[in-house]
Amino acid sequence: MNIEILKKPIQANEIEWRIQSAKNGKTTIVPYIQSRAVMDRFDEAFGPENWKDSYQPWKGKGVLCTIYVRFGDTWVSKEDGADDTQIEPTKGGISDALKRCAVKWGLARNLYKYPLVQLEGEMRFIPRQAKLRLNRMTEMINSGSFTDDYVLIKAQ
Repeated sequence: MNIEILKKPIQANEIEWRIQSAKNGKTTIVPYIQSRAVMDRFDEAFGPENWKDSYQPWKGKGVLCTIYVRFGDTWVSKEDGADDTQIEPTKGGISDALKRCAVKWGLARNLYKYPLVQLEGEMRFIPRQAKLRLNRMTEMINSGSFTDDYVLIKAQ
């Protein structure tokens, strides 16, 4: 078991970028860890037999996730919740609750320190060329060679 695996920087292939807002000629995007990356990291850190998750309704419109990790003979748990999402409400709420709960275990906390990222133009989707630049930015952040607190990706 190695809880430090959860604290390693998130890799580009573990990130899902989402549009937060599109207004005033710019689209703001934010990074989220993918739910499969959460499961992979917990498997790697503890082994699939030494952690588990459970879900229950939360506030009548969401999901509460509990992640349990076994340390010897003792199960330790942490909880967090999320509202149902607009797209695939139940599945999205479960996935978001898992990711939020994983942050309490130390996973993906570095994403909260990412720069403000905006795309030039008001977009409904993130263009492929922007995703390639975001992957490079993530690699630079992880290596310590990127320190900007604002990024504007211009339309090509």
